[in-house]
Parts: sequence; structure tokens; C-alpha cells
Amino acid sequence: MAARKCSIANALAVIGERWSLLALREVSLGQRRFDQIAANTGASRDILAARLRKLVEHGVLRKEQYEEHPPRYEYVLTEAGRELQPILHGLMQWGDRYVTEGPAPTVWEHACGAELHTTTVCAHCGQPVQPGESKLVRLGGVPQG
Repeated sequence: MAARKCSIANALAVIGERWSLLALREVSLGQRRFDQIAANTGASRDILAARLRKLVEHGVLRKEQYEEHPPRYEYVLTEAGRELQPILHGLMQWGDRYVTEGPAPTVWEHACGAELHTTTVCAHCGQPVQPGESKLVRLGGVPQG
């Protein structure tokens, strides 16, 4: 039996590995150089290099040279990478609620100064989407019953 084709599986093929997500967290927090990312994630250098290379290949990050001699690069979020920030926020929020014991170790702050809480909102009506209020209507071009 063939595996179900879906965008979640496709996305996980690019970003769905621990070190990739932690590298994205670090770049989102402004830690753009390899040594900074390695220190803050705890990833081994070879694994981190492979994950960063994959994120660059898929257009989630781009490398920018910051030193010529010797050539040194830092990692910058692309538009695709910036659009992952709500996913990272939501994952952290879920971890704070269901996994982490005690107070949250990190908090994201909105530009207005308030603590950031991610919510899924309907693009049509603007209402927050609650669990169980949505349904799959098309899977791989096939309407669902």
C-alpha cells in the first residue's frame, strides 16, 4: 500500500528533524553563525552542517558571507524560513503546556510588548479556529466525504 501523499509529509521531509527545527529556532533568535547555532542546540558539527545544508538547498535559509579571509558565512532566514516562525511559536506553546514542567524556559514577545501566543485564525472570517472546528475537504485533489 502506498503512503498517503500530503503536504505535512513533504514539509517534514525538509524541516521535520530535531536539529533542523532547533537550528531554525536559533536563526530566528538572531544566532546566525555556525558556532553559535552549534553551541545553543547541542548538535554535533557534522549533523548540524548536514541539516543547515538541507535547509539552504530547500530555500528555508540562505548563506551570506560575512568575512572574506578566510571565507566565513552566516545563515539568514528566507521568506520560507520566516513563514515557519508561527509553527515554531505554536510548537513551543504546545511544549510549554503539555511537556515542560514548571514555568516556560523561553517566551516570545510581540512588537507591541505583550507575550506572544499563537492562534490559528480563519483567513475568511477572522475568527479563531478551535480544535474540532475544521475538516479535510480535499486530499490529493480528491474530495473527502
